Amino acid sequence: MHFRPLHDRVVVRRIEVEEKTSGGVIIPDTAKEKPQEGEVVAVGPGARDDAGQVVALSVQVGDRVLFGKWSGTEVRIDGEDLLIMKESDILGVIEAVEALKKAA
Repeated sequence: MHFRPLHDRVVVRRIEVEEKTSGGVIIPDTAKEKPQEGEVVAVGPGARDDAGQVVALSVQVGDRVLFGKWSGTEVRIDGEDLLIMKESDILGVIEAVEALKKAA
């Protein structure tokens, strides 16, 4: 099944973090917080402005993003747990350090 969000909504797959601390202590599932980092899986066409024109979203499929702890609605699509959220719930896009060094 292919899912296409509407308007300014974005579908995000959470990226799981390391289950050990830097000291080697394994964190049990009950003590872990949900990750606030994810990969954009699908984006809607954009929201409409006051003039009725569609304003494209700033994020694209494949972008790695940070979002608020309680952002989005959890859904299960094709057996995969995903989040659907508005673009405004995304705090920022994580860019690769190598790409930033090349641009400078």
